[in-house]
Amino acid sequence: MQLKTALLSTAVVAALAGVAFHSARSDVPASPLATTASTAGSVASVAHDTRLTASAKHASSHIAALSDTGARAGSELAFSSTSPAQADTTSAAERARQLLRNAAAKEVNLAAADGFVARDVMIDRDGTEHVRMERTYEGLPVIGGDMVVHSHNGQLTSITQGDNMRTTLRPSLKPGISAEQARIEAGAKFDGTVASLDPAKLVVYARGGGEPTLAYQVGLQGARNGDQAPGVMSYFLDARTGALLEAEDHFQTAAANGTGKTLTLGNVGIVSNSVSGGFQLTDPSRGSGQTLDARNSTSTFSAVAFNDADNIWGNNTTSDRATAAADAHYGVAATWDYFKNVHARNGIFNDGRGVKSYVHYGSNYFNAGWNGSYMVYGDGDSSNGNTPLVALDVAGHEMSHGVNSATANLGYYNVKDSGGINEANSDILGTLVEYSVGNAIDQGDYLIGEEVYPASQGATKALRTMFKQDADGKSISCYPVGGFSASLTARGGKYDPHFTSGVGNRAFFLFAEGVTPQAGFNYTKAQLVCNNDTTIVGIGRAKAGAIWYRALTRYFVSSTTYPQARAGTLQAAADLYGNGSTEYQTVARAWSAAGVN
Repeated sequence: MQLKTALLSTAVVAALAGVAFHSARSDVPASPLATTASTAGSVASVAHDTRLTASAKHASSHIAALSDTGARAGSELAFSSTSPAQADTTSAAERARQLLRNAAAKEVNLAAADGFVARDVMIDRDGTEHVRMERTYEGLPVIGGDMVVHSHNGQLTSITQGDNMRTTLRPSLKPGISAEQARIEAGAKFDGTVASLDPAKLVVYARGGGEPTLAYQVGLQGARNGDQAPGVMSYFLDARTGALLEAEDHFQTAAANGTGKTLTLGNVGIVSNSVSGGFQLTDPSRGSGQTLDARNSTSTFSAVAFNDADNIWGNNTTSDRATAAADAHYGVAATWDYFKNVHARNGIFNDGRGVKSYVHYGSNYFNAGWNGSYMVYGDGDSSNGNTPLVALDVAGHEMSHGVNSATANLGYYNVKDSGGINEANSDILGTLVEYSVGNAIDQGDYLIGEEVYPASQGATKALRTMFKQDADGKSISCYPVGGFSASLTARGGKYDPHFTSGVGNRAFFLFAEGVTPQAGFNYTKAQLVCNNDTTIVGIGRAKAGAIWYRALTRYFVSSTTYPQARAGTLQAAADLYGNGSTEYQTVARAWSAAGVN
């Protein structure tokens, strides 16, 4: 910690002008995502074993980790906001707003009543500022109007945005139907039992590249018909006619120091909390994240905490309900450590706060997922030998959905390419978490969720195979001309994000490993690329991960397409290693080898 402080001191002094806080602006609406840092718990944690992650032993700070990748001096992170509310009150955010109203006005198609609310601020050691902005119009949120403003020394360097706001036209703000009518329409659209409906609120809907439309946004929670996945939806309805513009599904899935006697990792060290009478599966050292038993219900309200007298959790089999809990608890801790040690990220939302994980969710539920605020893990079904979906890379995958929602907020269903990039992002970061641990039983690989299948189904059986995802007969590994049609990216559709993630997964595999046939598979080099470029040499996982994370947090926005993801990762590679460097050229060739040019 002292070394990190010393290394950052000059950068922090240099960046003080960029992060100095000013009085909260009264004309900016409070962000719904605003959070405050949690206070430290008073109950001591108990640690009997320190065998958590290999990365923790080798990377004591973000600076050291980035140095291992040979990144350009000055590209390391000097400051990162910890909440949208904090981000919006920085001087960097105010500078970005001024740039948007002046130097960048034409590029962002500024209208007179447009406003901008900062959601995230990141400042590099060389003073380069990256401010993630949400657009408003007459105070209404603009859905799809987000962007990132990049500047240095007060001068605009670039704007990252999607294809949505390509006009200065704005809609009339006079609705044709009432808010209550919109709520009724939203409730009628949900295929299931509605548990709660939020009040309808007016927004400007600007996704899809068409003319912005006045819309009502209605949040809904409920139980789906014929599906145990939590129903967490946002409905966008045309405020003039009530017609459905989009049904946004917020449940993002994986298909998926006591001792933890886990199902997939053997015996591992985990951190629990000392409570009256024993111990509880809460980790005070990682934001008090907690693992609970959903008791095979699809309602988390009936969940109970895991408590234990001897701080030994599980018995390595499913006969003890704490076994799956130990896997999930360890996976969350390992993911937290990966993001903190490698990317200097303090939890999913960078606010030091942990999240809840619910194991034994549903009945015969072969899935795991992130609903926007917590994780659920099903116990599997007969197709996977009723093995709980608590594998290490699955936990990393789900938490990475949360990191995405706190940063780029890539769309999921019904938003062209971005859903596939969202899924690929979770697969990529979940894989890097698995590699960071170095567990002898579940070694790092480019298979997602292979440990959720019993050994009898084969060593290569997995939810996804990142280097050749189309081997499942449904996924796509090569980007088609024109991309993926938004109309076909719905849940279970031809271009469901779980199928289109194969393009991003292949590209990242080629970033890191090059054209390298994997043990246990009989694929030729030509089968691992889309363009016959079989001589790509990888740059290694550390560099590839640094490039991907930088692109996610600085250059991806909610509607990023695969060609824009290519541009974002190339910019990240140029930032870290130089324009035209070996790393830059490898990233370019890898995307081309996945059909993205």
